[in-house]
Formats: sequence, C-alpha cells, structure tokens
Amino acid sequence: MQDFPDVDAYIEASGQWQDEITVLRPLLLASGLDECIKWGKPCYALGDVNVVLIQEFADRLALMFFKGILLEDPAGLLEEQGPNSHAARRMTFGSVDDVERCAEVVTGYVSAAIAVEMAGTALPPRPEQDLADELQQRLAGDPELAAAFDDLTPGRQREYNLHVSGAKQVATRERRVASIVSRILDGKGLRDR
Repeated sequence: MQDFPDVDAYIEASGQWQDEITVLRPLLLASGLDECIKWGKPCYALGDVNVVLIQEFADRLALMFFKGILLEDPAGLLEEQGPNSHAARRMTFGSVDDVERCAEVVTGYVSAAIAVEMAGTALPPRPEQDLADELQQRLAGDPELAAAFDDLTPGRQREYNLHVSGAKQVATRERRVASIVSRILDGKGLRDR
C-alpha cells in the first residue's frame, strides 16, 4: 500500500479515477468533515471517527460509508461491501457523469452519516455465525484451546471461523484448524505478527 502525504498527492497519483475523485472531493469537503489519508486512501472523518472513505477499483470508484447499515437509502444506491462485512455500505460510480448525477444524493447521505455519528448511534450487533464443524469439534476436544479461543476478541474469532469455513473440502478445513491452533493459544489473530 502506497502512502500519500495528502489527498492532493493521492489524486495526482490516481490513474483511472482522477477526474471522478476531483468531482467527488468538494462534495465531501463541503460537509465539514476532516480530510486525511488512511489505509492509503482519502478518508473523511468527524474528529477521530471515520465517516466515509474513497475506494478505487478496476471497474468503479466507490464511496464507502463506515456505518452505512444505519443510513436510509431512498435512492437505492448503497451496496453491501461483501458477505463478510457487517456495517459498511458503499455507493459506486463509473464515470464523472455518475458522480455529477448523484451529487445531491451524496451530499444527503454524507449529512445523514454525520448525523448518525453526532447522535452516537451504535451499530446493531453482528448476526451470530455458526462455527465451522471442524473448528467446533477441535474446541470441544481441547479445553485449553477453547479457553484461548474464548479469550480472543469477537473479530479474531470471526476471522478464524471465516478462514476455516471458507474451505470447500473437509480435509482442507481440518488442515486449516490444525494450522491455527498455536496462534489461538498465543492469543493472536489470523493476521497478527
């Protein structure tokens, strides 16, 4: 991930979506949000709370609302980030015309996202996810491992479960469980160093 000193440098380095970002940026700045670079992308925050993030993809530009699940979407433009994402929603654009056509909607949704943050609205709880059978069996047979797993944050538990359950074959799921045991016992997440 490339780091940029500011959004101007980011836009200058952007190849495919430079014009679209240039049109989108003033809409975000007009909202009064603070502009910065986070995760190598333009991010707009209310104090220290992230509200929206610009994301570039090969086939589209996206404006991701961190708490998009809490926003009303009368225009029907907010999409889920993916099957493993809970709260974020994004609005996508394929051209400068798309950004210009949606300018009022963007402004309204950004205002609504700011209102959600100012009200201190909490996210709804993430739906419970069943543990992969192979992980569940290993935890049931090893009390020390089960205790270590219970001590992990919910996000780390979920990440391990997604890693295991993402395999199609039983043998692969079993190998994945075996490969994560020591990390769980060390209290580490799947991607922790």
